[in-house]
Amino acid sequence: MSEPRDAEIIIPPNTLKAKLGRGSGGMDPEAIMRAEKAMEGLKSEFSDWLAKDISDLAAAFAAFSNRSDAVTAERLFRAAHDLKGQAATFEFPLIARVAGSLSKLMDGLKAREAAPLVLVEAHIDAIHVIHRDQIKDNSNLTALTLVEALEARVVHALARAGQKI
Repeated sequence: MSEPRDAEIIIPPNTLKAKLGRGSGGMDPEAIMRAEKAMEGLKSEFSDWLAKDISDLAAAFAAFSNRSDAVTAERLFRAAHDLKGQAATFEFPLIARVAGSLSKLMDGLKAREAAPLVLVEAHIDAIHVIHRDQIKDNSNLTALTLVEALEARVVHALARAGQKI
């Protein structure tokens, strides 16, 4: 057996504070103010971006309702999925939920083209109403009831189709 050696502990230097840009390790208040000002400037564009995403979803639905096939169903799913991701950023959490519900419906079916048009259209209409009425508050009982009803219908439709929920 060899004799035990003394262990040497090496502690690497912590360079994180230096990477923050200030020797004290604090955040630069001016940088924070610039970032907040930039975000405020972008908020005015959020409405236009959201309107375009909703328009893209409506166009995808129009194509799907005219010809329900794998291509139009995929386009509709993608538009709903994209809107789901963007709506919360645009300060429309209920639109995000409705788009998420539509995404779940489309993604949950083995054959997306078999999605019930009436249920898909109800989702599209709900998104239009929430956007038109500028409902940004999760506590709006009417809108919340509508969203919950749509989500329940999706669960029911997927269960009837024998799909996992």
